[in-house]
Amino acid sequence: MIYLNAFIFAGLVCLIGQIILDNTKLTPGHVTTMFVVIGAFLDIFSIYDKIVKWAGGGALVPITSFGHLLIHGALVKAKKYGFVGLMMGMFDLTSSGIIAAIIISFFLSLIFKPKS
Repeated sequence: MIYLNAFIFAGLVCLIGQIILDNTKLTPGHVTTMFVVIGAFLDIFSIYDKIVKWAGGGALVPITSFGHLLIHGALVKAKKYGFVGLMMGMFDLTSSGIIAAIIISFFLSLIFKPKS
């Protein structure tokens, strides 16, 4: 059942994004930013954690999860270290994904050449 829930949630996020792109003048950057903010907003009220329990990995793959992880790490460190903990925890949970994206992008730029 968890596979079906994951498929439904991730598919719903993609569907909403595609509907927004097709029916508005927003760019993909706008939609991406909007989903990150929505994920962060849902985590502030502990709603995204309930979605993760329901949808499993399907809730951890879409871009909404990035906002969730940013805020989640910051709030955990803020409880432990106070105001300084906000910046300390901001990238705790997302650092591995960011570093992987940078390293993979570097090696792909060595292999492929730009069109222009």
